[in-house]
Amino acid sequence: MAKERGEKVVATNRRARHDYLIEDTYEAGMVLNGTEVKSLREGRASLVDGYAFVDAGEAWLDAVHIPEYTEGTWNNHAPRRKRKLLLHKQEIVKISHKTSQGGYTLVPMKIYFHDGRAKVEIAVAKGKREFDKRQALREKTDKREAERAMRSRNRLGE
Repeated sequence: MAKERGEKVVATNRRARHDYLIEDTYEAGMVLNGTEVKSLREGRASLVDGYAFVDAGEAWLDAVHIPEYTEGTWNNHAPRRKRKLLLHKQEIVKISHKTSQGGYTLVPMKIYFHDGRAKVEIAVAKGKREFDKRQALREKTDKREAERAMRSRNRLGE
């Protein structure tokens, strides 16, 4: 059997870029059960309520929903259990220093397979206020309207 190559994205957290200002991102491995890996390979996961934290020098991922494997038996995994993240000690120290500052949190951005291994991208992020979200949406719509106007002008040949 050929070894997997490249990156296959399983789940993304699109809401995170809207709700948070992303500062740093880290790639971490996950400690998973066999049925969790099989469920992820089917493309089934949800990062909606997920978060990560550092406790006693270890990084953990919590509240990420990986549904039970449909072909699993009595030893299936719990869908929302805590999962240990595999990071270098220096990265964990950096993350814990940043999150100990006020307003910073760890948010999972996406779960994917990189060369056959399950990975999660976590980000150190700061929560946006309501007016920041409105301003970001306003800038996005303004940019979209400007591009639309430029396209229509270029089509007319003016």
